[in-house]
Amino acid sequence: MGDEKYYNAAAVALRSSYAKLSRSLEKYGSWKSVWENTKNAPDPDKEYAKLAKLGIKLLLKEDDAYPALLREIPLPPFGIYVLGNLEHADPAVAIIGTRAATPQGKSTAKIFASALAQAGIPIISGLALGIDAEAHRGALDAGGKTIAVLGTPLDNFYPKQNERLAEEILKNDGAIISEFPLGHAYHPSNFLARNRIVSGLSRGVLIVEAPERSGSLATARFAIEQNRDIFVIPGNINLHNYKGSNSLIKSGAMLVTQPEDILEFLNIIPDAGEGNLPELTEEEQSIVEAIKSGPISIEQILNVTDSEIIKLNQLLALLTIKGIIKELNGKYSIH
Repeated sequence: MGDEKYYNAAAVALRSSYAKLSRSLEKYGSWKSVWENTKNAPDPDKEYAKLAKLGIKLLLKEDDAYPALLREIPLPPFGIYVLGNLEHADPAVAIIGTRAATPQGKSTAKIFASALAQAGIPIISGLALGIDAEAHRGALDAGGKTIAVLGTPLDNFYPKQNERLAEEILKNDGAIISEFPLGHAYHPSNFLARNRIVSGLSRGVLIVEAPERSGSLATARFAIEQNRDIFVIPGNINLHNYKGSNSLIKSGAMLVTQPEDILEFLNIIPDAGEGNLPELTEEEQSIVEAIKSGPISIEQILNVTDSEIIKLNQLLALLTIKGIIKELNGKYSIH
């Protein structure tokens, strides 16, 4: 545990500056030597005791438990602070987008997150308002794994409005992580640094509603540098929230309109069983009954069920992921 406590003390003293930590490690060779040669460095045992009191684990890049994908990226964090269970299956998908999301964008993020999580894909996001929060909620609703990456230390969940969401993530075997030590001061650049971890933990990044000037576009740039796949949900060319999204598609990102697009790309085909349908809710069953009559459009399904359009879109996506129905040219039929 020696390296962890000396790294933590050095990170506190150097205000978690990646450049300063990197130069110091190169110069002195070990975190203990860095601590010994850093002015005003705090007592390593006392600082580490603060982490233990809050149940926070510190994983250094050399630790076996440090995420392998994250270790591969340019400028990987020297250490990450972890609350909860960081272990997760591969591949994981990050879902990100604007904080000022439209109701449609929030619903779309939740639908995709729920469907992907139900297929066993962990969901990574940044706990921000808007798209991030709905991505976490969608994964939780499906009983799936979700991990939040903060731009603040783990003694300061941000934004405060999502503290309860963070608690739900931890209660459901997820994790909250940060590269910043306790007490680290808030700074906007923290969130730019955070974005490289969001993409770094994932095999692919799904972008929902990204304006022209958006942190999501910065995450997309990190993803490209990290050789990650980029998926984008298209939108109205006249809407501000889709300017950045549509630009990414023009630049070669993969356009997706349903969760199945991502699953097929990742070569993940959910198993619906040996001819037996999975257990369905009453709403799902009513939709399946409507579709049994043959390929029908979503408008026709609306006419014979009591579902609202947003809820119906979510249920159709989930039934598609379960392998019960399929969509072709805008019409749905039994798989």
